[in-house]
Amino acid sequence: MQRDLIIVLDFGGQYNQLIARRVRECSVYAEVHSYTLPLEKIREMNPKGIIFTGGPNSVYDETSPHYTREICSLGIPILGICYGSQLMAWMEGGSVASAPVSEYGHTEVEIDDRADALFKGVSARTAVWMSHTDYIDRVPEGFHITAHTKDCPAAAMSCPERKLYAVQFHPEVMHTKEGQVMLRNFVIHVCGCCGDWKMGSFVEQSVRQLREKIGGGKVLCALSGGVDSSVAAVLLSRAVGRQLTCVFVDHGLLRKNEGDEVEAVFGPNGHYELNFIRVNAQQRYYDRLKGVTDPEEKRKIIGEEFIRIFEEEARKIGAVDYLVQGTIYPDVIESGLGKSAVIKSHHNVGGLPDVVDFKEIIEPLRMLFKDEVRKAGLELGIPEYLVFRQPFPGPGLGVRIVGEITAEKVRIVQDADAIYREEIVKAGLDRTMGQYFAALTNMRSVGVMGDFRTYDYAVALRAVNTSDFMTADAAQIPWEVLARVTNRIVNEVKGVNRVLYDCTGKPPATIEYE
Repeated sequence: MQRDLIIVLDFGGQYNQLIARRVRECSVYAEVHSYTLPLEKIREMNPKGIIFTGGPNSVYDETSPHYTREICSLGIPILGICYGSQLMAWMEGGSVASAPVSEYGHTEVEIDDRADALFKGVSARTAVWMSHTDYIDRVPEGFHITAHTKDCPAAAMSCPERKLYAVQFHPEVMHTKEGQVMLRNFVIHVCGCCGDWKMGSFVEQSVRQLREKIGGGKVLCALSGGVDSSVAAVLLSRAVGRQLTCVFVDHGLLRKNEGDEVEAVFGPNGHYELNFIRVNAQQRYYDRLKGVTDPEEKRKIIGEEFIRIFEEEARKIGAVDYLVQGTIYPDVIESGLGKSAVIKSHHNVGGLPDVVDFKEIIEPLRMLFKDEVRKAGLELGIPEYLVFRQPFPGPGLGVRIVGEITAEKVRIVQDADAIYREEIVKAGLDRTMGQYFAALTNMRSVGVMGDFRTYDYAVALRAVNTSDFMTADAAQIPWEVLARVTNRIVNEVKGVNRVLYDCTGKPPATIEYE
């Protein structure tokens, strides 16, 4: 029996996989494919619906990504988003032009046709997320405008008879208040999907595909102890058993006592029957990072050293074919996917060296977001305390220390972060936020402790609410909790005389500092 499928046709947008993820939240399977996917292949795949993504280009530019107009005549429902909406209008004979007023960020949209299938159950006036410089200035024949804003006369349009729908805004991001309602309306009511796909299907399919791919080969898994690499390790363990060896590199940039904690979980006396190797490489990393201040250079050094250590361990094991990493989709997006902009290179994506001594790198979670990874972890039977452990980047404290990394700075941020996390747990706030941690700024300032002048570092506290790590809002931690954390850090952590709280969302900031 063929499952329902939605194809997300990617035209270079930052949110392409986020769209697929929102569709999967409707319990409908979705796959992202490049706009170069041939029309015949789409016919073979027999999707229930197609979604055109956003993108940075202008449709009237001949060098921009386009598609054959025939796609709109397949009889398959299509939803165009942002650039995708303009592309639909352009293909169908409408007009797209530079907007007199560009719209970015939070925007109020008025629904003109609340009977339209896309807006069933949506408020007459609702908040959406806009990001465009072009707009549809004339809708194609047979289409009608279903929503507008004060600066965008065709914020949405549709041709219900042909099941063609378009929105200028981004329903997939959290800032579009009723965006999930709109997407659900499209995949369930317009496309007629059953909504019976579950995360368990992903786990079963992944185990089967990994087993077929690897065969009798040996596999080395880069295990950090974070939720992503932990889920990847258990997934591979289920697929190939003792053919898997997990290598945990303690690069000296971990949270306080974390190396021992990871070994306690995954080592010889831990929860899992894994071949486990711990490599203590603290000084090796400190030597490589000495004097380096540029964030991208730090990430690339950390990424290269990881690979070199894995290669060394693989040679000791002998004949290792595959390297497994816990890369997830926000890592891929920020490191630059296709024509998307590079925001920062993740050590396991954009930070990889050009040549690696493995047959192939396997990333079984590459198309999942953090909350989906956690669901997969629960499906695999991983204990909740591991699944919901605070996210920690592969480069570790290397991206939470602004400027040059030294052993002394690592000590400072480790101690400050341990205090912060301890107080958050005591206050019962640990499961209410997406991520929280302490970082060390490169700022030193004058302070006074007792009767003496100090000139020490400022620690920045960060806490965000997010489900997908693509966008985030600063968490509003009670003042008494922040005051308690601040008092403890300045009194207990040598080298710190000031504590700041970061109120910036993503965008414009990233969640990590470097």
